[in-house]
Amino acid sequence: MATGNSRGHGTAIPYETGLHEVADGVFAYLQPDGGWGWSNAGLFVTRDSSLLVDTLFDQVLTRQMLDAMEPVTATRPIDTVVNTHANGDHCYGNGLLEGAEIVTTEAAAREMGAVPPSALVALLHADLDPVAAEYIQEAFGGFEFEGITIPEPTRTFSGRLELKLGDRSVHLEQVGPAHTAGDLIVHLPDESTVFTGDILFVNGTPIVWDGPIANWVAACDRILELGCDVIVPGHGPLTDADGVLAVRDYLTWLEDACRSRHKEGLTAADTVSDLASSDEFAPYREWGEWERLAVNVRAAYREIDDDGTIPSSFVEMATEMAMLAASG
Repeated sequence: MATGNSRGHGTAIPYETGLHEVADGVFAYLQPDGGWGWSNAGLFVTRDSSLLVDTLFDQVLTRQMLDAMEPVTATRPIDTVVNTHANGDHCYGNGLLEGAEIVTTEAAAREMGAVPPSALVALLHADLDPVAAEYIQEAFGGFEFEGITIPEPTRTFSGRLELKLGDRSVHLEQVGPAHTAGDLIVHLPDESTVFTGDILFVNGTPIVWDGPIANWVAACDRILELGCDVIVPGHGPLTDADGVLAVRDYLTWLEDACRSRHKEGLTAADTVSDLASSDEFAPYREWGEWERLAVNVRAAYREIDDDGTIPSSFVEMATEMAMLAASG
């Protein structure tokens, strides 16, 4: 299990809230503990302008981040925002970057309206099973979703896109569908840095909203192939190749474990229960939000059955995760 070590230059950076310079003109904005909603962002500064990788889960947090960046961006304003995917903790703050070009994949742009901030406001006030209600409040109750509107992206792409900021290159690579429908990574080749979005959760449990899992594994392989000194995950501390391999290992273990139990005739619910108490899962129980196993097993079973099963609603998924976490 990787926490980040001395192999990668960036891993010497402490995991503390705030802005950290990780390479020449490259900054990571970190938000411990990396659990639900506590995502990372990034900043790439050139001579005349800056590029922001992701905003945060609400405008209060995003404003705090932009204020922390002000000493760097005052004379080099942020004129480009890249969203690594459509989850709100990576794009709900976009409205504060008025006039900036907002870039993401076509798939992510289509998905951005699927869970608007108003839906989370409603969720937090819904009449739910007490266990699920407590779980949702603990996960999302600390954020301010009221009054947020999300501007539509102004530029979208599929596959790969190279941006130029002055004489410096930014390579965007679509690696989804994986975590979500439209994941991308941001590679700064000259700075040996990659922002991975939620392809990487370090010390936290990945959650498979979309899949297929094989695409996510391939995305991990692509990050490894880049050989960057600095790897900034979507959640958790800066990491290195070991952190990428830890996520990859979890995903391959998950898929193999589900396939073997599916072959034995176990249902998805049976498999969640079986895996949660197994020795093979014990190391992953040390990760944050280990109960996401409930969602991940169902995603794996949808792939195996390939029967067009519609994913459960978030309330149903949250209830399953809450019950699993409460079971110990």
